[in-house]
Amino acid sequence: MEEENNLSFEEAMLELEKIVEKLEKGDVPLEKAISYYQEGMQLSKICNDKLTNVQEKMTKIMNEQGQFETFEIQEEE
Repeated sequence: MEEENNLSFEEAMLELEKIVEKLEKGDVPLEKAISYYQEGMQLSKICNDKLTNVQEKMTKIMNEQGQFETFEIQEEE
């Protein structure tokens, strides 16, 4: 799991896609399918954590004085 935490978002997504492809084929023994599923869930959590981290960073913007301010997207009406 430590090695997986060092994966980039893109690397984790690629690995997750490979697992999904293997499981979708349906010819995987039950024990291996469970192992793939567990690995996929770990990769999914890594991706989610990375997205959450980026989202938190993106909701703040540094002003001219070097202080962070909350950034809000204004939708057109």
